[in-house]
Amino acid sequence: MTAEPHPPLQVQAVAQAAREASRRLATTTSEQRVSVLDRLARQLERQGPAILAANAEDVALASEALEASALQRLKLDGPKLAAMVQGVRAVAALPDPLHRVQLRRELDEGLELTRVACPLGVLCVIFESRPDALVQISALALKSGNAVLLKGGSEAHRSNGALLDCIQTALREAGLPETSVQGLPDRAAVAALLQRPDLVDLVIPRGSNAMVQSIQAATRIPVLGHSEGICHLFLDVAADTVMAVALVRDAKLQYPSACNAVETVLIHRGAAARLLPALVADLAPRGVELRGCRACLALVPALLEATEADWDTEYGTPILALKVVADLDEALAHIRAHGSGHTEAIVTEDQAAAERFLAEVDAAGVFHNASTRFADGFRYGFGAEVGISTGRIHARGPVGIEGLLSYRYLLKGHGHRVEDYSGPAARPFRHADLPLDI
Repeated sequence: MTAEPHPPLQVQAVAQAAREASRRLATTTSEQRVSVLDRLARQLERQGPAILAANAEDVALASEALEASALQRLKLDGPKLAAMVQGVRAVAALPDPLHRVQLRRELDEGLELTRVACPLGVLCVIFESRPDALVQISALALKSGNAVLLKGGSEAHRSNGALLDCIQTALREAGLPETSVQGLPDRAAVAALLQRPDLVDLVIPRGSNAMVQSIQAATRIPVLGHSEGICHLFLDVAADTVMAVALVRDAKLQYPSACNAVETVLIHRGAAARLLPALVADLAPRGVELRGCRACLALVPALLEATEADWDTEYGTPILALKVVADLDEALAHIRAHGSGHTEAIVTEDQAAAERFLAEVDAAGVFHNASTRFADGFRYGFGAEVGISTGRIHARGPVGIEGLLSYRYLLKGHGHRVEDYSGPAARPFRHADLPLDI
């Protein structure tokens, strides 16, 4: 009988090493964690040619197997590598999130309660295609004092290996355990870890809807993630034509394979005759395949006819669905029915319409007169992101350092007993809030 390539005991040893590393990281100083990230940035710069060479091998081997959008996410180049380095340094420059006092309260004389930020512990992150995600996730995990177990897609095996080497070298040089950041070899290792809530504190899947749902169904460990990025731009009757065209172009073409790229544009009926031809004139020559509803085809017959399936499709490529809606009410109803809770935007000069859109749309990001592509941890000033959450519990939207933290309550007394605060002669509590800067 063939032995399992990575039996549970071996996976358990990896996770236990991560647990031990997480305990060490939780007690490190800000200077130690910044030192690791500074060293990592320098390693990425030094090893740039080797990283790009490894990535070129991955791209060459995957070029026939992957769709164009996935291949675009897989490929690294000089600007992407420079952005990685910039992201690591941006995370290093963020204020130290650990041990930060969030609450101080005097329960009674000599009895003081504080709430302090602390790491979650051990993260397990599964991601597809994007090797730059490995660096973003690792930087945020280390800055927040968490250990992380990483499973990248097999198509990025060489790229991820080269990047992981840089991270572990930086950890070693800084005198911190290399086991703070480890790679997982295969799906079997992930499957084994999903059954170990005692060793893993949070699972973060980044990938297809099917992948996220399968992980959620396979574990009792909390899962933070988003499945689809079906983002909308609603062009209101009061939308400025030049602005509307520019924002649609940016949201669709700046990086079509991103989960925050727009997939459907809704156009107010009162502005369709003005806006739709302008959109077609701008996007069609740029190679965008435009699929329109029947009202769109009545205005521009050359469009492809959209089907019901188009309203629920995350293309990830230069394909855009267009739909004419009667008014803001119908736009809101369409987003409720077909949105994925990721990012939605309105383009309008009508402040009342904008305020209503911002108030009523239930999504992680709701924008006015801005491209959906701004939904990103780096652009939000988080340094980077471990992923985007479309859930409503714990963290939502681009998840940066705050989403990787929990807190502890610390109570200091002088022999205080609960029995003194019970019964007919109970001593009253003060519950006086104190300044946080201690």
